[in-house]
Order: sequence, then C-alpha cells, then structure tokens
Amino acid sequence: MNTAAITEAAGESAVHRLQDHHRIVLLTDGFSSPFLAKTAISMLRYRTSDIAAVLETSATTKTAQETFKTGGDVPLVADLTQAPDADAVYIGIAPPGGNLPPSWRPILLEAIRRNLDIVSGLHDFLIDDPELAQAAEESGSRLIDVRRNRYRQISTGQPFRQGCVRIHAVGQDCSLGKMVASLEVDAGLRSRGQNTAFIATGQTGIMISGIGVPIDCVVADFVNGTIERFVRQHEENDFLLIEGQGSISHPAYSAVTAGLLHGAAPDGLIYCYEAGREQVKGLNNIPLRPHQELLNAYQVMANLRHPCKFIGVAVNTRSLSEEEAMAELARAREEFQLPVCDVYRTGADELVDAAIQLQEEMLAQ
Repeated sequence: MNTAAITEAAGESAVHRLQDHHRIVLLTDGFSSPFLAKTAISMLRYRTSDIAAVLETSATTKTAQETFKTGGDVPLVADLTQAPDADAVYIGIAPPGGNLPPSWRPILLEAIRRNLDIVSGLHDFLIDDPELAQAAEESGSRLIDVRRNRYRQISTGQPFRQGCVRIHAVGQDCSLGKMVASLEVDAGLRSRGQNTAFIATGQTGIMISGIGVPIDCVVADFVNGTIERFVRQHEENDFLLIEGQGSISHPAYSAVTAGLLHGAAPDGLIYCYEAGREQVKGLNNIPLRPHQELLNAYQVMANLRHPCKFIGVAVNTRSLSEEEAMAELARAREEFQLPVCDVYRTGADELVDAAIQLQEEMLAQ
C-alpha cells in the first residue's frame, strides 16, 4: 500500500468502508466524560454489535454500560492485546478544537503494527502525520479521516422532488442531541413502513450510518451546495432526516447552521434543547438565547429559502430525575404548543406522528 492509497481512503469513498468494520475498538483513553466521548457513546448505542471493546487504561469499571450507560456488556480493556480479533480502532472522542491527544500516539502506532484500520473524525488528519502515514504504508493499515474532503459544490437553489419530506433538527446549542433525535425519528418512521433515510452532517453520524458529509470541514462557499447534493442523492425517499449542527446563535458555529438550513431547504424542523443548560457549551459566561427568540430566528432563516415550520421539540433531560424530566416535558408542551418528547427516555413516537402529519398536509396542498 502506498501513500496515495492512504490518501484515497479519506473522504467520500472512505465512508462506505466504515460499514465493513465489525470488530471495532473505541479509543477514549482518559477522555470518557459524556461531553468528550460523545462519538463513542453514540457508536455504542447504534453500532453495539460491531463494537469489540473500549480502550480505557484507567477504567475502574468493566463494561461500557457501567461507564457510558449504554453498550451493554462491551468490555473496557487496557490495551489492544485484550481485543485480539479487532479489525479497526475508532477515535471515540470529539473534543473542542478536534485535536489528537499526544498520549495516544503509542496506542495508534501499536494498532497500525497490528494491521488495524484507524478511523478518526478529528480536525487533526491522521494522514498528515508523517510517522503514522509511514507506519500505515508499511503495515497495510488504512488511515481514514472522516472529516477530510474535497467537496466543491455550489448550491443551485433548485427545488427538490415533491413528495420528499425533509426534516431537519436544529437546536439551542451544540452537543445536546440533534443527531440522536434525527436517528430515532428515522428509525421510528422505518418501523412504520415508511421509506426514509438519515443524512449525517458530522463525524459521529457518518461513522454510524455511512451516509453523509462532514459539513463543518467544508469550505464556506460550498456548505449549501454540498448538503444540497447529498439531499438530491437520496430524495427518492419519502422522508429525509437531516442532522443539525451548532446553533443559529452560536458564536463559533452559526455559519454551518445557516448553511444547512439553506442547503437542505427543510419542510419541517425539530427544535432540540437540554433542560438545565444555561450557557453556550464550551464558551464560558455566554448565556444561551431564549427558546422563543431562537424559534423565531430559525423560522425566518429557513423560510428565506423554502416554506418551513416547526413540527416538534426534542428535550434532553439527562441531568434530571425521572420525576423532574416528566415535569419538564409537560412544561415544554405548554410553552411550545408542539409535540414534545425526550427520545432517550420516552421514545420518538410523538415526533414520528408529527412527521407523518406534515407529509399528509403537504400531500393535501
């Protein structure tokens, strides 16, 4: 294998290779908090049968379920020798800035020596690291940088197929459940016999589904056109669930949020927020904007491109007790006058019903 082959493994062509990995070691070593290890947590939730182990040298627990509250009996291991049949190592964290922890270099080099593929969603690209690239060339391992891309599409602004209902998750902030809400509604629609697809826009969603684009790593002028292209590739479906990113008011990530709104031209929006969160994630002392202000902003921004409305609300109540969570859902129904659920606790049925109702309204027009 030469360097060109390693380079080719990154980008759109690599996405389909991710579905070939069925004995994955998730690497979270030293970074197993819910905020940092959200990639690992989602992989454990949605690709459980493909996960062989989680590598966490300092673990005081034995299973993923004990550490991450998902993943069942997937074991935590201290080194790769404890997962002898592994076929890939996936970087299981998504830290602010997207940098590779320096302490992980020996682990990655050992994985490459064992001829394992390395899959990363970080902003630090594996193939740009001379030592890792040389080791991979010698061993035959593939270095797959999920975020690496060369997308260069300008939006056409042309309408999508009538009958393709596009539903997009937006939020009060980042890292609060937009991807999970979209995946759960997609699964719920499929369970009812609907023709549907999930379009991932971030590294974790791509690792789970094998469909999507790392939208936060696309050149700004091409964000709208790139997501438009992915929607067109799947508009034969009756429903598309399009993962959201950031927030329209986020000081760092609002540009990507706006690009997704205009590129995907959704018919319906699901508003996501985390109960109890008051400040922008990762940016100290910056308060979140009020819900109603954000709903108004999203609706205005979306309707500049295509007629759109909110169809429901997904509340993340992970910091609340069961009683507190049920009270928050009841309060949200009163405030928003929309279907409300916590897809983790109560399932996505109310949002699935809302999606089908939107389809019926559009067909009746």
